[in-house]
Amino acid sequence: MVNFASFIIHHSSFINMALVLNEEQQMLKTSAKEFLTENAPVEALRKLRDSKDPKGYDPALWSQMAELGFAGIAIPENYGGMGFGYTGLGQVLEETGRTLTASPLISTVVLGASLINIAGNEHQKAALLPAIADGNLLVSVANEESNAHKPFEAETRFRKTTNGYSITGTKKFVLEGGSANKFIVSAKKNSKSGLTLFVVDAGAKGVKIDRTPMMDSRNIVTVTFKSVKAAASDILGKEGKGAAPLEKALDIARIGLSAEMLGSMMEAYDRTIAYLKERQQFGVPIGVFQGLQHRAADMYCEIENCKSLVIKSLQAIDSDSKGLAVYASMTKAKISDTLKRVTNEAIQMYGGIGMTDDEEIGFFMKRARVAQRTFGDSNYHIDRFATLNGF
Repeated sequence: MVNFASFIIHHSSFINMALVLNEEQQMLKTSAKEFLTENAPVEALRKLRDSKDPKGYDPALWSQMAELGFAGIAIPENYGGMGFGYTGLGQVLEETGRTLTASPLISTVVLGASLINIAGNEHQKAALLPAIADGNLLVSVANEESNAHKPFEAETRFRKTTNGYSITGTKKFVLEGGSANKFIVSAKKNSKSGLTLFVVDAGAKGVKIDRTPMMDSRNIVTVTFKSVKAAASDILGKEGKGAAPLEKALDIARIGLSAEMLGSMMEAYDRTIAYLKERQQFGVPIGVFQGLQHRAADMYCEIENCKSLVIKSLQAIDSDSKGLAVYASMTKAKISDTLKRVTNEAIQMYGGIGMTDDEEIGFFMKRARVAQRTFGDSNYHIDRFATLNGF
């Protein structure tokens, strides 16, 4: 087992950086908490699920989130955003995790906008980022092709044509793809060439979208591209050089998703503790039983470790740390394992009622299972962490 603690101890920058929020970040967190608690409780996700809403999110809620500036927090000011950084955005994501808010925040803002900002030219940034910051443009990154996370292996092919390019292939597990206006598609010229990233309109001829029902009721789709036309100006970055910017954007998304997962585990833990104080057995609250107290204490300690990892990793994005990939894998692996443990314990401590649809705690377990595998599961990131550190 890779020792994350050893990495932290031997990297003084982790210790010297204050793992606390400044006043503006704390204010943003409080504002997001108040807004989401009132406007996007878990009950809203239940309604989306029961109505089988094809979008998988509430457009009116997303408009409100955009008006509050959530979509533009990490987008530079010169492209219509707030330039407030990913540490600030992470506080909003933590609160969306607490309420299980279904929105395009991860797909469009954390991954899509980050990739455009990293790889795009001036014209592409000026055309796309302000529309994302306003909440008017939804972008999904289409790069997965198998059930396992293999972001740089692509069977999707492109070829040059008289007027540009033609793209053919199938992408799986495309986040919020059913509501996206544009896709960022990874493709190769041949099996030996590097990845090329294309910006493709979701409504382009030859694009077919099939929704994939997930246990967390989110908007995940499979997208098929059949001889889809693209111009040279649609290439994001340089031809054959898409792997490096995609990797960095994925690391940002892994950390952003970890912030959301942290919020979910904290909420699941808080609900479990409240239930232990409320549920009576043998005439006393079950929380007085020592065995349950020990399990709750262990979870508390693990969650505290996760808080430090997430805030440090968010700070690593903002400081453009050279160790970003290491922080991303370390955090995603730890968060995934801890969220699985906390939600499992929550269901067990709730007992039989926790498995029923009447109790909201089950929604946290379902969301956890999908989030654990998104952008690479714990095993993927433990292996990547080891490789990055020369093990």
